[in-house]
Amino acid sequence: MTKIKTAIFGTGFMGRVHTEGVRRLGNVEVAAIAASKQGTAQAFADSLCIERATGDYRELLADPEIQAVHVCTPNALHYPMAKAALEAGKHVLCEKPLAVTSAEGEDLVRIAAEKGLANCTFHNLRYYPQVQNMRRMRESGELGEIYAAQGTYSQDWLLYDTDWNWRIQSDKNGKSRCFADIGTHWCDMLEHVSGMRIQSLCADMQTFHKTRKMPNRSVETFTGKALQPEDYTEVEIDTEDFASMIFKLGDQARGAMTASQISAGRKNRLSIEIYGTKGSVTWDQERPDELWIGQRNTPNLVVVKDPSLLSEKARSYADLPGGHSEGYDDTFKQVFRRFYRTVEDRTAPVEYGTFADGVRQLKILDAVLESSAKQAWVAVK
Repeated sequence: MTKIKTAIFGTGFMGRVHTEGVRRLGNVEVAAIAASKQGTAQAFADSLCIERATGDYRELLADPEIQAVHVCTPNALHYPMAKAALEAGKHVLCEKPLAVTSAEGEDLVRIAAEKGLANCTFHNLRYYPQVQNMRRMRESGELGEIYAAQGTYSQDWLLYDTDWNWRIQSDKNGKSRCFADIGTHWCDMLEHVSGMRIQSLCADMQTFHKTRKMPNRSVETFTGKALQPEDYTEVEIDTEDFASMIFKLGDQARGAMTASQISAGRKNRLSIEIYGTKGSVTWDQERPDELWIGQRNTPNLVVVKDPSLLSEKARSYADLPGGHSEGYDDTFKQVFRRFYRTVEDRTAPVEYGTFADGVRQLKILDAVLESSAKQAWVAVK
């Protein structure tokens, strides 16, 4: 078997998790790292025994041995980096959101199609085994007709005005922070599991911290809470801490959700509830191996992940036997496995979120921003 050589753009939290996930595949080598500075890239490469590092990602795009790239940089860089990679003939896996605007995302979809290249928007949270189990239960009719959906994606890592991350800054992240960062994950999961689309919505966004204290040194994602409140610069904030929306799902179903980064005690809780005429299902990312199944006339169930007990089409998303937990990092492996299968064989089925799926979430984000600004219902275009 010939190894596929890939490059990781970005050395933060996501760059590290992507590197570790790729290495689990066996047939893909992380051959190079790119960062904004040579020293940053080299330090990251040295810590993970990666042979090549550069402060200019374009050097790697010029290398014919590099077949694919992972874009794990701040959001404002996703579009230019992904576009340059596609134009250089590289297959691209890009962190979400795919771009800052839906127009940029549509441009990437067009280029990838013209070049015939594998393209993935990294909505990895679809790939927990129990999430796939929910989807297959809906497909087989076990839930009946879907009436309603609700849930939340709640975190607490930006609860205090001393909490800081590059995502807070709109010039690096785009107009939306909380909904773009985690709300789109929830919406992607809902549409993936339910098989229906959010048609229209009414949203409200709130910035509780109008100013924040920016530390005068680099802060990695999720590590701000460990800092001491010393040597900060106070800056004005124009991205939201919290968002909520009600929505119309398909022709008649309805739903409601919230996205929050100021919910004390909630570390990374994506909770989704889907209610149908025959039954309902609830899943919580903080308890990923469990699936709650609700029924009207018989006792409710809490099912623990076990490949032998999953729906047949969901079993390939679980590699470990029952009682052995599969979590966040395992979703990376599942997506990467399927993405690189299509890199190796361009006729293989696409079983992951594509750039078109990334544009879909950007369209929902457009509607959320418009609705919140107008305080009115808005159609998802």
